[in-house]
Amino acid sequence: MTTIKSYLPLNTATTEYEEVDERVTRRTIEQNFQDVASDLHNVKTQNDKDGSLAMRKYQFLFLGASNG
Repeated sequence: MTTIKSYLPLNTATTEYEEVDERVTRRTIEQNFQDVASDLHNVKTQNDKDGSLAMRKYQFLFLGASNG
């Protein structure tokens, strides 16, 4: 069973500017970008268990099997 990854939601905007809210929003966006980059890196390097197993199955079924 695979788990679905969720990313942090952004805060809702207030009518007045608040520095603390801006910092939290910026940090949330930065963290989401880092999480996505990490997920992409795991896919590229096959560090993710489910992704790695799926890639191995694909390679075995389509690339490793001979047609002769």
